[in-house]
Amino acid sequence: MFDNIAESITNLAVAFVPVLLGIILHEVAHGWAALKRGDNTAWMLGRLTLNPVPHIDPMGTAMFVFTAMFTPFVFGWAKPVPINPRKFRNIRRDLLIVTAAGPLTNFLLAFLFAVLLRILLFAPESFLVGTVGAFLLQMCQVGVVANFTLAWVNLMPIPPLDGGHILECLLPAPAAAWFARVERYGFLIVVLLLASGAMSSILLPLIRGSWNTALWAVGL
Repeated sequence: MFDNIAESITNLAVAFVPVLLGIILHEVAHGWAALKRGDNTAWMLGRLTLNPVPHIDPMGTAMFVFTAMFTPFVFGWAKPVPINPRKFRNIRRDLLIVTAAGPLTNFLLAFLFAVLLRILLFAPESFLVGTVGAFLLQMCQVGVVANFTLAWVNLMPIPPLDGGHILECLLPAPAAAWFARVERYGFLIVVLLLASGAMSSILLPLIRGSWNTALWAVGL
């Protein structure tokens, strides 16, 4: 029992930095992109910061702790950054850009952790087999997988996930208006996909393919 608890705490510690960074930068990216498209709402509310406190969502944090300790998928979310599309110069185009900024940031972070993993492997073997070296190796691997997971989960075409909003921006206006009404059922749909295992069937090949691509890109 105590061994299982210790292992769960270790998993949480390893995932803490890369996942927290991925969740926070995902939201900051939305706010930064909105600022560049003319909406300063997130900036005025102090949400363009790496300080985790303004971004904390209790349910999202609880989900991160649970998944980091007990499941192969590490996932969580921060409080959504407030956006005012009425300030955009072109609402559909700019909303698409702002929405896509979050998952794109997670893809970039995943590749960054792959680069750090490659650099770390140049260290002496005596360091890599030590406590600190082994911890950093595992943290970089989690950073790659977790950020690809965050990106692909958010790109699922289910509102209120980013993928749902991206699809809504791409649909013709009548279809987009109909699709927007699905958002009230979005969380239930995600829960059902998780419970049925359908989400794992969809995500695992995408995450595995992204992992292999990232390692190939950095020469591993």
